[in-house]
Amino acid sequence: MWRIFVGLAAMCLRGLLPAPVHALVLHSRDEALALAFPQNTEIRPLDFYLTPEQRSDIEQRARVKLDSNLITVYAGFKDGKLTGYAILDTHVVRTLPETLLIVLDPEGQVRATHLLAFYEPPEYAPPEHWLKQFTGANPQRRLEPGQTVDAIAGSTLTARAVGNAVARAVAIYSVLLSERK
Repeated sequence: MWRIFVGLAAMCLRGLLPAPVHALVLHSRDEALALAFPQNTEIRPLDFYLTPEQRSDIEQRARVKLDSNLITVYAGFKDGKLTGYAILDTHVVRTLPETLLIVLDPEGQVRATHLLAFYEPPEYAPPEHWLKQFTGANPQRRLEPGQTVDAIAGSTLTARAVGNAVARAVAIYSVLLSERK
């Protein structure tokens, strides 16, 4: 998913795309992982190359398409015990990317959702207090903007993109991680 940012940045540098006027970058990957797993937690990247069946299962559960067959999930461990998972999700909101960090507990319940980068105009960025509404989403409890989560006035596409990212993270847990505990 970081490949989207690298690709867009390279295209901007080559003049193939205009540079975004407003780029809100709040955290690097390392800073994001420190948010997900504080207090000297060991972090292990888990790389998955999806089979067609896994991809289909994730997309059906999330009700949204995946951009890639390659998924990296970060697992946090404290004193050898699994503390949770973190998934970086980069996606296009309207025409430009957004990156979120979705933190899951070992049972697949969303513990936190953090905005890491937002390239659309800043007035469309999801506020931190709004992102907290996704806490508690899990494989049995899907949270959707405008239904089980408040909508963001004037930012329907942002709200939908965040809801889809959280649904993807929970579906990734269900298909790839739920049996690993």
